[in-house]
Amino acid sequence: MEANFFDRVYEVVRQIPEGKVTSYGAIATYLGTGKSARIVGWAMNAAHALEDVPAHRVVNRLGMLTGKHHFSGINLMQQLLESEGLTVKNDEIVNFSKHFWNPTTELKTHRDL
Repeated sequence: MEANFFDRVYEVVRQIPEGKVTSYGAIATYLGTGKSARIVGWAMNAAHALEDVPAHRVVNRLGMLTGKHHFSGINLMQQLLESEGLTVKNDEIVNFSKHFWNPTTELKTHRDL
C-alpha cells in the first residue's frame, strides 16, 4: 500500500504550478486520508531521487520549510522556491496564503490518484 500511496502523492505534487506551494496535510486530505500528513512527508523525503517530483513545493501547514534538511546543499529548498518567485524568510514562505495551492479545489476531480 505504501508504495502505491507514495505514487498517488507524487501525481499530486507533479501538478503544483511553479510559484505555488501546498502542504503535506492538503495533499493527504485530497487523497482522502486527512490524518496521514506525516506519511505524505515520508513520501516527500523519498521523492528526492525522482527528478520529476517538485518536492520543494511541499511545506508544512504554516508555510515552514520543514523538509529542507532532506535537500542537498545548505539552502537548496529555499533557493528553488525563490527561483520561482517566492520569498522565504526564516525558513517560512512570506505571504503563504497568497502562494498556497489547494489540490482539493484546484484539481477538479479526484481522478484515480
